[in-house]
Amino acid sequence: MEDSFNRKALVTIIGWGVALALFFPIFWMVLTSFKTETAAVATPPQFLFTPTLDSYAEVQARSDYLSFALNSVIISVGGTVLALLLAIPAAYAMAFHPTHRTRGILLWMLSTKMLPPVGVLVPIYLLFRTAGLLDTQTGLVAIYALMNLPIVVWMLFTFYKEVPHEILEAGRMDGARTWSEVWFLLMPLTLPGIASTGLLSLILCWNEAFWSLNLTSSSAAPLTAFIASFSSPEGLFFAKLSAASTIAVAPILVFGWLSQRQLVRGLTFGAVK
Repeated sequence: MEDSFNRKALVTIIGWGVALALFFPIFWMVLTSFKTETAAVATPPQFLFTPTLDSYAEVQARSDYLSFALNSVIISVGGTVLALLLAIPAAYAMAFHPTHRTRGILLWMLSTKMLPPVGVLVPIYLLFRTAGLLDTQTGLVAIYALMNLPIVVWMLFTFYKEVPHEILEAGRMDGARTWSEVWFLLMPLTLPGIASTGLLSLILCWNEAFWSLNLTSSSAAPLTAFIASFSSPEGLFFAKLSAASTIAVAPILVFGWLSQRQLVRGLTFGAVK
């Protein structure tokens, strides 16, 4: 009994330690955003200081936050929807109509995530320039969807494999066609998994910085470009950079906190039969 209690206490302590270690950078960023530039770079770091909103005021005066935020919302939602539209039929085909090449295709798709994005920057940039997609929301929606497509397909494939084939066979016996199977049978059964996959894709799109910094300049720039704009040749202004980062990540942090139950439920979908 005592050993079990000690084990639970140890697991709890480790869990809290990991959680605090992950949360501390966010806490420090928010704390720094309320400091002056002098206090932000003080050595040793200052935990007690007089808070100020000067950095937030200057950030708002210098940039149009709402424009960047709107771009982020449109691009993230658009990229997620496009990825799901492409991934749902692909995962369905590989889960319920597999061939001897299915496993190899899945591994090949996942292997593309191991390629450094900078390795394909030049051809992607030239393709976007030729197609007139540079600094456009359409271009970023396409690249974000393709960037997350391997992960989305893999997750949906895993969820679909948990669905008994007999359910779809019964639908076929009742005259259901392929799209009827997907829409009326498969999607309701795997809705938690689809929702968690969409949430994860949305978060990944919101946080993506490499492509937004290299394929946009002003018109379609999302919040990641908004943050980067506070790094100047004169140096890093840590208080202003922290303020910009805080208001950029705040929406997705709140959204993630509100949807955490659905995300966990979807990620554990099918874990227990």
